[in-house]
Amino acid sequence: MATIGYAALPIPGGGDSPTTPAHLAELAEAIDPHLWQHVTNLADRDARLSDAPAQTVAVGPDGTTWVKVSGTTNTWATIWEPFEDWQPLTLASGFEAGQTLPECRIDRGKAHLRGRIQRTDGQLISANGVKLGSVPTDFIPQQISSFTGGASLTGDAMTGVCRIEVFSPDQDANSLGGRGSIIVYSQDGMQDSGTAGLMWVDISGYYWLD
Repeated sequence: MATIGYAALPIPGGGDSPTTPAHLAELAEAIDPHLWQHVTNLADRDARLSDAPAQTVAVGPDGTTWVKVSGTTNTWATIWEPFEDWQPLTLASGFEAGQTLPECRIDRGKAHLRGRIQRTDGQLISANGVKLGSVPTDFIPQQISSFTGGASLTGDAMTGVCRIEVFSPDQDANSLGGRGSIIVYSQDGMQDSGTAGLMWVDISGYYWLD
């Protein structure tokens, strides 16, 4: 039987016996792997398509799109999915939200944070290694993660640079507040004497979970 197109679809020729139902079934089987498969959710995808060939595409009602990357295991790559809603962070005792809410969400293996944190008593954050809060359990990275944050320096309108660390599972649970703790460090205006410090810390940034 002859084939046509990049998908090599089977097309019966004049010499083929007149078995129309069988020919149509063979054509349908050849086309099926090239169709975008419609699924209701992740569980439905796995239940119906776990044995599908590699390069099968599945699409959920919300537009989430996966491509199967293995013909022998149920392994998929996520091409697109809607953003998750922002979740609130748990702030440490003595701290509160600043001008913007401290929140977090995950997007394709990255944890994104945003918002400002300040002291509830209006005083300065004047020491290094201060715990500002904690991320939810799902946001704890496999290894300690750092990124650059912003901070308002005392008596200065400029934004000072600080380092934010999120502690990983292998950290001592008692070390600076434990796993998932958000810790701030800065050399700009931080003194243990309390005569200088940061008015607020902007935690906007991201880190990889793996």
